Amino acid sequence: MRIYIAASWKHQHAVEMLTDLLETRGHTILSWIREGRPEEAFLSQKELTHFIESAEGERVFDFCISSVTSADLIIYIGPSGCDAWAEIGAAYGSKIPVFGLLAKAEQVGLMRHMIKNWYSSISELMAAVDAIS
Repeated sequence: MRIYIAASWKHQHAVEMLTDLLETRGHTILSWIREGRPEEAFLSQKELTHFIESAEGERVFDFCISSVTSADLIIYIGPSGCDAWAEIGAAYGSKIPVFGLLAKAEQVGLMRHMIKNWYSSISELMAAVDAIS
């Protein structure tokens, strides 16, 4: 199965660990971390704006949009920011199922209904992914 993990840069290590776990189960991960620049997480606002407006930033954006609208499954790790929620919206509009890993600090309101199923642990999430594989 082709899976995209939507999450904030602050969850970089969780995304990397979940990617490894899913790949050992035979899934293909469309990874924005591998496609992007990990140092993006540490850029100043001015540097980030420059990256976003650059050809490289547009390439990463195109990869992310293409991935979330063509994957078999999206996994959301919360809480994350507006970019991850924009990806969820694009996936939802493309009828791609979205599983969410719920975090106590999640602040999204009514739009949380775009997540097909919420899970409170990695083991629950993995069991659900295994069940649809």
